[in-house]
Amino acid sequence: RIDTLIDALLVLGLTVGGGIDALDRLWVRAVPREPWHGTLVILSVLLVVALVGLPLSLWSTFKVEARFGFNRTTPALFIVDRLKGLGLGLLIGVPLLLAALELMRYAGSLWWLYVWVLWLCVSLGLTWAYPALIAPLFNRFSPLSDAALRVRIESLLARCGFASRGVFVVDGSRRSAHGNAYFTGVGRNKRIVFFDTLMGTLEPGEIEAVLAHELGHFKLHHIRARLLVSAVLALAGLALLGWLAGRPWFYAGLGLSGASNHGALLLFMIAAPAFTFFVTPLGASWSRRHEFAADAFAARHTPAAALISALVKLYRDNASTLTPDPLHSQFFDSHPPALARIARLGGLQRE
Repeated sequence: RIDTLIDALLVLGLTVGGGIDALDRLWVRAVPREPWHGTLVILSVLLVVALVGLPLSLWSTFKVEARFGFNRTTPALFIVDRLKGLGLGLLIGVPLLLAALELMRYAGSLWWLYVWVLWLCVSLGLTWAYPALIAPLFNRFSPLSDAALRVRIESLLARCGFASRGVFVVDGSRRSAHGNAYFTGVGRNKRIVFFDTLMGTLEPGEIEAVLAHELGHFKLHHIRARLLVSAVLALAGLALLGWLAGRPWFYAGLGLSGASNHGALLLFMIAAPAFTFFVTPLGASWSRRHEFAADAFAARHTPAAALISALVKLYRDNASTLTPDPLHSQFFDSHPPALARIARLGGLQRE
């Protein structure tokens, strides 16, 4: 609740409160030339947002997570992670911003289409590069060393018709006691990753069932569908921005004294979530259907009882609520409630 309130006040302060306009006037005196001026304004706003959110991030990590025995992040590791994230963001984000602003200046009325193509290429490139180039900057990934479990997993992969660059264990315990498993990458860079905390909690059959659930997302084309929907929504959003960028009331209504390409990008990034908030239940509902489908896939390739047992341990060890508020869950939750998932799996087990 505090986080939501602070975010709302920050958005109001940056827009109708004149925050973006003040930063724009400040930078125009020092760096008037485009696209550098616009890039610096956008980076300054993003820095303000990050600094405002930093105390809450510290509180969440070193107070809330620590209170329940989950936090293992040291202050030094927290700082290093933030610095690495900042450096990576600048390395990728600055050239992308410069290119987008130049396209807005010179590509004519269809600039939004060219920016979308640029964004799509960068997004796909990052998805491909993440497992091999980006993730290792923050964590150590080791090939699965348990020979018996590796044979079991390779058998499951063969049954599911799945090929990857390997099964890895990540040192998630350096930062948190939470356990998880995930599938990452595209093409030849596909990887299956288990947290080391998970490996110490689950039995081999339960690990196999969790992996089968993750494989279900891939084999049922959930990942591809999400990428396609994300691309379509980005195209629609940029097309809308292309129209809004030529409307003086768009800038005046959100606190800017004049039109600019960087102002249009900033206002859209900051204001859009307020207008898309009420479609949140649609995305959450779609995601929950995917989770049920991945559970059913896992139950076809591994015993449903093993996935039930794994879920019980995961909910317990992650201190997840078993009885969420129904309205809140329907609106926000990307995963079905624990009892609903277990009941559905129990029915599949009896079949």
